[in-house]
Amino acid sequence: MSGTWPLYSTQAARALDQRATRALGGDAYVLMQRAGQVAWQHVLQHWPDAQRIVVVCGPGSNGGDGYVLARHAHRAGRSVDVVHLRSHVPGNPVAQRACTEYVAAGGRVALFDAVLPHADLVVDALFGIGLSRAPEGEARALIEAVNTQAAPVFALDVPSGVDADRGSAPGAAVLATRTLQFIVRHVGLHTGDALEYTGQLALEELDLPGESLEGVPADASLLDHDALVSWLLPRRRNTHKGESGHVLCIGGDEGSGGAIALCAEAALRAGAGLVSVATRPAHVPALLARRPEAMVRAVESTDDLVPMVARARVVAVGPGLGQGEWGQALFRHALRSGLPLVVDADALNLLSAAAQPLEDAVFTPHPGEAARLLACTVADVQRDRVGAAQAIAQRYAAVVVLKGAGTVVASGQATRIVGAGNPGMAVGGMGDLLTGIIASLRAQGLSAFDAASAGALLHGLAGDAAAWDGERGLLPSDLLPHVRRLANP
Repeated sequence: MSGTWPLYSTQAARALDQRATRALGGDAYVLMQRAGQVAWQHVLQHWPDAQRIVVVCGPGSNGGDGYVLARHAHRAGRSVDVVHLRSHVPGNPVAQRACTEYVAAGGRVALFDAVLPHADLVVDALFGIGLSRAPEGEARALIEAVNTQAAPVFALDVPSGVDADRGSAPGAAVLATRTLQFIVRHVGLHTGDALEYTGQLALEELDLPGESLEGVPADASLLDHDALVSWLLPRRRNTHKGESGHVLCIGGDEGSGGAIALCAEAALRAGAGLVSVATRPAHVPALLARRPEAMVRAVESTDDLVPMVARARVVAVGPGLGQGEWGQALFRHALRSGLPLVVDADALNLLSAAAQPLEDAVFTPHPGEAARLLACTVADVQRDRVGAAQAIAQRYAAVVVLKGAGTVVASGQATRIVGAGNPGMAVGGMGDLLTGIIASLRAQGLSAFDAASAGALLHGLAGDAAAWDGERGLLPSDLLPHVRRLANP
């Protein structure tokens, strides 16, 4: 499918490295030379005027890539200093060969001594994918020195200190200006803490034979704008509102009418043919004034909800629902309806107490709600966002949209990461829009997993469009015109 890019774990990346080495005749140094060469070309493209280059090299293959880059830079007449730790002499024959050839070409190598030489560019070739724990001692000090110097930082494959599988940074990590991944994209670099450290991401596949990438399945997929076209197809000329589905939005306890209003309007703007709202009587006039296209009804008990559920195709439950008797009663009725559900906010908090599987449902938790669903801490969720989303999906037999930087969409069989969204979207009410959008796409005929994926992508892209003139002060309602535009790719 266009607009999706495979993402791989470190285990898969290592397997692909081995396949690539075999495809190139069995000499791992050939692959290292290619990596170092394309990295040097990347330097020439993005920092052509950098005359003083410091390359921080570790003991493994990532360090070997750095030595190859350093050799090319030295031969091009740049002033190059390779810096390494006392314990970081090349630890394998391939990296040692790269070091030896650099030194033989006249290159300088020095031990790290508290500060780095002055540079126009620093290259991070310290750890790559080979580190999944917090750097300690001199390694931590070296990373901190990289971060405190003034030059831009170019990370090879992975910023050192970032977990390439989980996206977390358990301790000190290199703050890169750009990161160049080799052969494949790493799943962890597209979500969570990693987004703080990678800078601009790029990929070089190193011109490998196509067969070298076969037989190793991807661990996830990255979604970009072009994926929308596969899901949001043009409507039939001879259509009617019933074909576009009927969404019932349940929520808006006393004092929380805005949440369910945002949910309902998002469902309409994303293309639902009909949207009903079940809410507290006090919110009905404001909702009708704001969006007369929504069919709003005052609901005091589940008896009032019965005819609304009977007409709906999908139920979005949770925005502003509250956890009192009113919210609990409406949530239980939604669970018994047998309709596809999109479950958010207070409905997730109510569900976490029951741990009830909900097949064909979509959950849209933020990290706090995810932590309650898993009975763990928010830090646990953020330490491994992909793993947390997958664990919720398995525990509840549902599709999960774990919101946040690098939104993760997980089912029991597959995982997708949304390559859209920005910090301006960290404001109350954004999740209510997402719930409405996903429910709308579900009502229009998409499967739970595809509705969740397309909805999260549409939501993120609309947020990026709305933030074009600034992220600070961005409001959920600012996204609505862009939701409509982008829902018609």
